[in-house]
Amino acid sequence: MFDRLELLIGKDNLEKIKTKSVLVVGCGGVGGSAVLSLVRSGIHNITIVDFDTVNESNLNRQEVAYISTLGKYKVDAMKDIILDINRDVKVNNLNMYLDESNIKELFDSNNFDYVIDACDSVKTKEALIVECVNRDINLITCCGTGFRMHPEMLRIMPLSKTENDPLARILRKFVKDNHINKKLMVLCSLENPVGKGTTIASNSFVPPSAGYLLTSYVINDIINK
Repeated sequence: MFDRLELLIGKDNLEKIKTKSVLVVGCGGVGGSAVLSLVRSGIHNITIVDFDTVNESNLNRQEVAYISTLGKYKVDAMKDIILDINRDVKVNNLNMYLDESNIKELFDSNNFDYVIDACDSVKTKEALIVECVNRDINLITCCGTGFRMHPEMLRIMPLSKTENDPLARILRKFVKDNHINKKLMVLCSLENPVGKGTTIASNSFVPPSAGYLLTSYVINDIINK
């Protein structure tokens, strides 16, 4: 199934990709696209974490959302899709809310090479930063993709260089207050939000585009190393 990819990157790089273990936190609009594109890119060992179930509001943008999956836990539905793509993938699907109370146990019991943070919780993002910095694990964090209309304005950059992103502003303060000096990479949008509200407005093309960019970051980093 990887013939076309092998033509592009070579057999050695494909074998290198297969040896890496990736954790994806969040299986929504961003994380779901990242998960499936990682699998289609040759990742054979993936852990997915999400506590939510599929509901109708997910149908407009999430890879895991179909009429047939409504009501299912996202990680369970996502595992089915992953194995429908490649039966050889080792999937660790964890239906849990990741926070400070359980994050150390997760990292102690696994050996992650890369972590993709595609969750909505600020506290979870902060906990992931601390854990990955302490363990020297390559982390990329997704900032806000809601209230945006232009996927071409998504960028991967150091957290310290971000602007006009409320979530990135909170994370910059957290990093400064906790004296974290390591360079942290994030995906954020250069687009000013086109609206606001307690319910995050979103579409079918910005969040998935962010997920593909997160996969691109991981796969290219593996190859270039």
